[in-house]
Amino acid sequence: MPRLAMSGRLIGIGQRLRYRRYADDYPVVTFSNSWDDTIVSGYADPKIYVVQTSTKVIQRCLLMATDPGDLVLDPTCGSGTTATVAEQWGRRWITIDTSRVALALARARIMGARFPYYLLADSREGQTKEAAITGGVPPLRTTHHNIKQGFVSERVPHITLKSIANNAEIDVIWEKWQTKLEPLREALTKALKKSWQEWEIPGEVEDKWPEMVKKLHGDWWKARIARQKEIDSSIAAKAEFEYLYDRPYEDKKKVRVAGPFTVESLSPHRVLGVDENDDPIDPLDQKAAEVGADYVPRPTFPQMILENLKTAGVQQARKADRITFTTLTPWPGKWVCAEGQFREGGEGGKEKRAAIFFGPEFGTVTRPDLVEAAREAADADFDVLVACAFNYEAHTTEFNKLGRIPVLKARMNADLHMADELKNTGKGNLFVIFGEPDIELIREKGGKLRVKVKGVDVFHPSTGEVRSDGVEGIACWFIDTDYNEESFFVRQAYFLGANDPHKALKTTLKAEINAEAWASLNSDTSRPFETPKSGRIAVKIINHLGDEVMKVFRV
Repeated sequence: MPRLAMSGRLIGIGQRLRYRRYADDYPVVTFSNSWDDTIVSGYADPKIYVVQTSTKVIQRCLLMATDPGDLVLDPTCGSGTTATVAEQWGRRWITIDTSRVALALARARIMGARFPYYLLADSREGQTKEAAITGGVPPLRTTHHNIKQGFVSERVPHITLKSIANNAEIDVIWEKWQTKLEPLREALTKALKKSWQEWEIPGEVEDKWPEMVKKLHGDWWKARIARQKEIDSSIAAKAEFEYLYDRPYEDKKKVRVAGPFTVESLSPHRVLGVDENDDPIDPLDQKAAEVGADYVPRPTFPQMILENLKTAGVQQARKADRITFTTLTPWPGKWVCAEGQFREGGEGGKEKRAAIFFGPEFGTVTRPDLVEAAREAADADFDVLVACAFNYEAHTTEFNKLGRIPVLKARMNADLHMADELKNTGKGNLFVIFGEPDIELIREKGGKLRVKVKGVDVFHPSTGEVRSDGVEGIACWFIDTDYNEESFFVRQAYFLGANDPHKALKTTLKAEINAEAWASLNSDTSRPFETPKSGRIAVKIINHLGDEVMKVFRV
């Protein structure tokens, strides 16, 4: 009780003593079971999906149940709110949905999001911040940027009656200041002929007091306030702290985007119901019975691709280089799915026959697939092979021609996964051929290497020749200087383009870009790098339409 009195934490109310607790003793409110702060209002996140959950609800659940580095599973993806929140808070995630619309929305949302960069506890910057908060010295141990050690979070003192009563430092501070305060109190009471105790000294002076008494009064209160500040600082320092895990410190100089992720799927399957006799019910027969004899089943995946290909054609980097098919009919081949005819050089040009090869709806086209399709196209006397696929493995870039048959690799837009929900208008770049990169490998003195990008080799449908375009058609390009044949790791990045990429980057990031840093990124020639241990490097090029191509080089 004397220690509480020394701290100014006792107050008399009537005949009772009460403990005085200040608002900043614990300036936060513990979350309770009533989540009234998650109610959706007019200021909530804009909805992009019909059943989109509020970000704040998911954030509350995620922070309550997981730590940084944990794996979060959301089997109902929707617009990707869970994945977006998990990405923001350093959690790994897997999300699942049966709707291709939902997956497309989620993918675009995550890829286009900007996240704050939180200070990691296992980083030099985080150690420095922690030392500044606690008043200590940053440790000298090596940091590894391991996210599982968490972030550097804000914290608040949790001052309780117990922490004050057990703080012996208050006695030392009291005794130190008492040697200054007691003589001033005695001199003041003697001059005023009063018998005031410390708690009875008024806060204001009276006009009739002599100047000497006013000075004594002012000196006493100045020392009294200084003593209280030192005691309060000791109370705050000795009290326990509560970490605010939803308020990590940010590095305002860094902008973070989503880490690499993939969109994968198992092959589509059907679930058949059973009737009262436990016999399978074919949904097509059931639908036909309900609708009548005029029922037409939904088109298959190849049929849907053919319809869109005939309407949209195949686009290249230049709009004038579009391949427009005059006819497109199925072809009964093992690898070649359709025969397309187009006129070389537009109307009035020589008619050419194109063999059309489709990659799997969910999967990747390999080089052997293209070789087999090109052989079949040559045997059937086609003029060109057009391969359409969502994904190609890296080694397919090395295969551009088989004998006289050019092989054009068209990347199909992921929107085709949602073909049932989209109108077949022919608008948009649904099938795009991005040419082969024209790259020179430069050997430096000392064994180091450089990569120079000269442009992109593009097939010209008017002449049937391969034309070399300059770097103005390249939006950005990246190098993996030690490619492991499994995953592409961006070790160097550069930005080019005919327009003003510097302005575009500033607009996208909503930030000023250091001119010197930009100059090092706006280049068609890479910085020197060591010979890769794997014996391979990979170069990835992306054009202004967002299409990309990767080429692997042996070194």
